[in-house]
Amino acid sequence: MARDGGRKDRRDGPLARLRRDPFAVQTVRSTAAATLSYVVALRLSSEPVPLTAPLTALLVVQVTLYSTLTTSLRRVNSVVVGVLIAIAFSAVVGLSWWSLALVILASLLVGRLVRVEEFVPEVAISAMLVLGVTQVSDTAWDRVLETLIGAVVGMLFNLVLAPPVWVDTAGDSIEDLARRMRLLLLDVADEFTGAPPVERAAVRLHEARRLDNDVADVDGALRTAEDSLRFNPRVKEGLLHRVVLRTGLDTLEICAVVLRVLARTLTDLAKHREGDELLPERAALSVRETAQYTADALVSFAVLVTARGSEAAEAAETRLAGELRAARACRDDAAERLLALALADPGRWQLYGALLAEVDRILDELDPEHRGRRLMEELDLRVRERRERHRRLTLRDRWSPRRRARTGG
Repeated sequence: MARDGGRKDRRDGPLARLRRDPFAVQTVRSTAAATLSYVVALRLSSEPVPLTAPLTALLVVQVTLYSTLTTSLRRVNSVVVGVLIAIAFSAVVGLSWWSLALVILASLLVGRLVRVEEFVPEVAISAMLVLGVTQVSDTAWDRVLETLIGAVVGMLFNLVLAPPVWVDTAGDSIEDLARRMRLLLLDVADEFTGAPPVERAAVRLHEARRLDNDVADVDGALRTAEDSLRFNPRVKEGLLHRVVLRTGLDTLEICAVVLRVLARTLTDLAKHREGDELLPERAALSVRETAQYTADALVSFAVLVTARGSEAAEAAETRLAGELRAARACRDDAAERLLALALADPGRWQLYGALLAEVDRILDELDPEHRGRRLMEELDLRVRERRERHRRLTLRDRWSPRRRARTGG
């Protein structure tokens, strides 16, 4: 059965893949912005080789407009602070080993205070470069000018040529994660139909633990997608897209944790059975069939979360609802058979109960009603946070000294 939810196949050629590759897009954009900033700096700066401008452009041009804006502000801030520190030291002392040590120490400390984050070393670098020349004032302001040129060119580059929206890339990552979870769940369920050795059950547990790394990779792709939706003129409903994708990944992350616990239950049961069949044939087949529908529901859920059109979303939701109904029906049959096994062998009732509880948790997380409630709660939270930020900004502006002076307050 096709599981693309009506999404267009974007893997139809190398050019299409390059356009969707953040590394390739970043390489081209950074090269163009750095070159353009150097050309501008040659005309405006008195330095014969104004390399600070293209260096700044390389650092500030990011794959998203939001990242470019925030990075530009931190970069300019770090250079200006470093230049001011160098000017202050040059007016008092010359360049020596101990004054250089003081400049570096002061720059790193002040860099932490002004919150330039990854550009803290840039504060010290700017201060050292300016302090080491004879014409401190001219060099200092040339460095500030070149930094501003690189930052402005980088921001204008992203404003004029709006960067791509990486929602599709994040959606592909979410779907790939769901497919890997589906395969692992089927592999774990297959083990219940036989008599796996403890070593093989432990391998499944190790594979389940590796899902944490996959979730972290998808989270990185999703953060890029979230940033690409901020301040992007191509996007009108950025908040909704961010919340839908984020809550979808949160659900899959919970399911990944439950899947790891399920693999642990498999390992514990393999230890107790010591080479015997883990479950009788009928009970094992019921568990296997439950896992089959549950695994399919994982992929349908991911397709629903990443669907861009209403038609694709409705088809994915219908398919998900049918798979969840079938999974619950098979789960009820498995529960009756496992209950009979627990009554006959009370020593293992905890493992049988844990198996059912873990399946129930995954089914509950994938339920469309549960997803709808979480989505609305998250949207309400984001709206309240935005209103609170707006309220604080309004109050700060109302009580600022300059405004009070204008109003005579």
